[in-house]
Amino acid sequence: MRTPRARHYLMCRPTYFDVVYSINPWMDPKKPVDTPLAITQWERLREVYLNLGHTVDTIEPVRGLPDMVFAANGATVVDGRALVARFRDAERIAEGPAYHDWLRDNGFPDLRTASVVNEGEGDYLLVGDLLLAGTGFRSDPRSHDEAQEFFGRPVVGLTLVDPDYYHLDTALTVLDEQTVAYYPGAFSPGSLAVLRRLFPDAVIASVQDAAVFGLNATSDGLNVVLPQNATALADQLRDRGFNPIGVDLSELLKAGGSVKCCTLELRAAG
Repeated sequence: MRTPRARHYLMCRPTYFDVVYSINPWMDPKKPVDTPLAITQWERLREVYLNLGHTVDTIEPVRGLPDMVFAANGATVVDGRALVARFRDAERIAEGPAYHDWLRDNGFPDLRTASVVNEGEGDYLLVGDLLLAGTGFRSDPRSHDEAQEFFGRPVVGLTLVDPDYYHLDTALTVLDEQTVAYYPGAFSPGSLAVLRRLFPDAVIASVQDAAVFGLNATSDGLNVVLPQNATALADQLRDRGFNPIGVDLSELLKAGGSVKCCTLELRAAG
């Protein structure tokens, strides 16, 4: 029997969401964006979390920061300690201070802004006692040592090699404290070997499900919220005893984001 655990999430309403620049292969400023639809889809995701019994806080969106909706990138929060993001791209740099101030003002005084490029839970995923840390496109590999020193937890570096999966949370999702799902084609041979060694019973996503960002998902140990088009992955999860809940975030996918990108987990001390 799988047991859900209530989570505490931070989200940012996509009030100013748009695609006006391109910093990943998904972003095309020439394609129209329906911001009201993005807001409706985001509100549905938030409603799903609330109906599952999770706590959802929101940070005020900032005009001129269209990607601030992707709250997962803002920080990594473990044991009540927050390592705030330092973004690679100039278009997103101002998001870091906004998340820093919110965390400082909302019960996370033990925080630090990363000294090198570190894009938060986009590239840092907690599995049990381990932090899986992505690099290759965004977060600097030197950020892995910094995170290990700050959190006092082992950090396992994983190298991404496909630009479509530019953050770790686009290619791997944590299902419970021992189980992950991932797309093998996103990782270097050495990193793939590490994943196979650490997680021999992992759920392996198909190229089709990875391509609709099926792995950009969240889990409370039972309920897995994921893009609704990842149907084969949902069947695999159901076979493993999870409860997949499909949502439509197609408008946010135009910027290379989906469920997990919109969701920063706030893990308290203890």
